[in-house]
Amino acid sequence: MKWDKQLNKNRLAAEQGAVRKDWGGKLPVALVYPNSYYIGMSNLGIQAIYRFFNNYPDCVCERVFLDSKDNALLLSVESLLPLTDFAVIAFSMSYELDYFNVPSILKAAGIPIYAKNRDATHPLIIAGGPCITANPMPLSPFFDCLCIGEAEAILPFMLPVLREGVSEDRPEFLKQMSQIPGIYVPGCSTKPVTRQWVQNLDDFPVHSTVLTRDTELGDMYLIEVERGCNWGCKFCLVSNCYKPMRFHSVASLLAQGKEGLQFRKKLGLLGPAVTDHPHIEEIVSKLSEMGAEISVSSLRIKPLVNSVLSDVIEGGARTVALAPEAGSQRLRDLIGKRINEDDILKAVEQVAAQGIRQLKLYFMIGLPTETDNDIHDIVTLVKKCREMMELHQPSSRLTLTVSAFIPKALTPFQREGMASLEVLNSRLALLKNSLPNKGFSVKNESVEWAEVQAVLSRGDAQLAAVLANMEKVSLAQWHKTMQNAGLDIDVYAHETWDNKQKLPWEIVHP
Repeated sequence: MKWDKQLNKNRLAAEQGAVRKDWGGKLPVALVYPNSYYIGMSNLGIQAIYRFFNNYPDCVCERVFLDSKDNALLLSVESLLPLTDFAVIAFSMSYELDYFNVPSILKAAGIPIYAKNRDATHPLIIAGGPCITANPMPLSPFFDCLCIGEAEAILPFMLPVLREGVSEDRPEFLKQMSQIPGIYVPGCSTKPVTRQWVQNLDDFPVHSTVLTRDTELGDMYLIEVERGCNWGCKFCLVSNCYKPMRFHSVASLLAQGKEGLQFRKKLGLLGPAVTDHPHIEEIVSKLSEMGAEISVSSLRIKPLVNSVLSDVIEGGARTVALAPEAGSQRLRDLIGKRINEDDILKAVEQVAAQGIRQLKLYFMIGLPTETDNDIHDIVTLVKKCREMMELHQPSSRLTLTVSAFIPKALTPFQREGMASLEVLNSRLALLKNSLPNKGFSVKNESVEWAEVQAVLSRGDAQLAAVLANMEKVSLAQWHKTMQNAGLDIDVYAHETWDNKQKLPWEIVHP
């Protein structure tokens, strides 16, 4: 292995806003995003935590990303230092499939991957993020402590304890950490850990801190508009992990937008239900008056605010995405979508009337109680959508983005089993074969990897050994390692659990 310093030097030189602090007398924290720099730098959570840590006078925080170039060992972007130079290593976990990267990152750094094999001479290894909040158990043997809830509500209480005691006797220190609200310490925490959340979002503005073109959303300055979602779709982790729904104030958002326009012409407004902000029309209108181009992360079918849609299109959008999720009203009612076919067609008409020729529609297959008839209903619905598009925009195109239903911890569907791979592949083929080639395309995520995600979502601490023993990340290796560990994929992913079955994540009090 080699130290790939030039890669990070080039990145740092191309950034605006990176924080460089003198390490003298400060707590050094490595903020690890266990995926590529290109993906991680568009993650607003990473930006917020980086800013929060560095706003603390006695702390210095540097970012670390996983980019496997020539088996390079991981170095921080800011100071080009290895993970072992830091007192605390904080992982931000957004996706279950990134779990595979945790043991490999620790191994590459020469750090024992299991917490039981580490002592005060090793960095303290912590983690947070929506996946951890929902179910910390699959990764729990790797981490000294895990954050259940929102970082802004936990870090003010955690940082002084870290600053004073991280180098002291590790077992005694972990007992102290377990007393902090929202901190789960495997082996120490015996009572349920209550999810922590911020009451007033204006106390913690969340926006781009470090800007770079070398990222997925590099042409935007990102701003969090709201957190949580009141629609309560039964499959959705976000609406349950970030309860209750909260909004940043108009004044705060406009001030952040004004600052952002110094760096980028386009402002990306983020949140699971951005257009549900009670003042969204005023916000978008005033930002546009400032000269901003607007991008919105989520446009809801009902209500689809025409003025907001217009500003988004004026901001350069050539494709609009909407999420019916299911083709039949029966399934939409079952999952709590709270829209009907008329709502969907009306939204499509609004989009087409604004000049959009490309429409993306999100659907799920394998939802509980789904049959082949529900797939035929998707086909019928999207044909009607294209007919509506054609009335306003001839030669329009619809793209269906199809994913498999994955049961998630802390959601109303957490006990539901995922459909079998045979059923999912059959229904995917039925959908594709039932649509004409002209004017339609179907993109789907791998159902095999969705199954892996389901196992990790509903998993327990036994899965840590599987993650640790994977020689490489592949489906074949996954099945082999699960089998060697004596663990049944069907039990984790496909079985429907009755109400008597204990849930692995019962340590979490949502």
